[in-house]
Amino acid sequence: MNTQKISDRMKQSPLHQLFVEEIQDIYWAEKHLLKALPKMAEAATSTELRKAFEDHLDITQIHVERLERVFASLDEKAETKTCEALKGLIREADEIIDDTEEGTMVRDCGLILAAQKVEHYEIATYGTLRTLAAIMGHKEAQELLQATLDEEHSADVELTQVAMSFVNEEAMSER
Repeated sequence: MNTQKISDRMKQSPLHQLFVEEIQDIYWAEKHLLKALPKMAEAATSTELRKAFEDHLDITQIHVERLERVFASLDEKAETKTCEALKGLIREADEIIDDTEEGTMVRDCGLILAAQKVEHYEIATYGTLRTLAAIMGHKEAQELLQATLDEEHSADVELTQVAMSFVNEEAMSER
């Protein structure tokens, strides 16, 4: 009985409410990345970048499902809240596609830039949410958020490797 009272109090706390709202925000973001990543993959010039986007699309689906498990672990309904930050970052990616020449490494360089902005936003968000989950004693949520944070770090590293292995250098030589 006492545990239930603590849980009810926790659900009413401003920190818990902020936590849930921010999970709704990143849930919206991940769902919209499921739409943006195929477009970015299609726009990519290099096979390596296209594959990185396609691989991350599969991982993003796992992130959506994992967030649904976070909601369930908190006894909350899985709902989205518009993520204005990601909405803007996706708009920037679309502008890069529109403003760069198809089939160029300059476009790939721009796509990597746009994708890394998204990754860094996600890394900041998941890192903070993981920390808040730990502070509030939401162990399952903490573990789920940490798993996604680790994958976002890996995606960022992969994008850097593609950029550094050839994209940036080839983009420099294009006219």
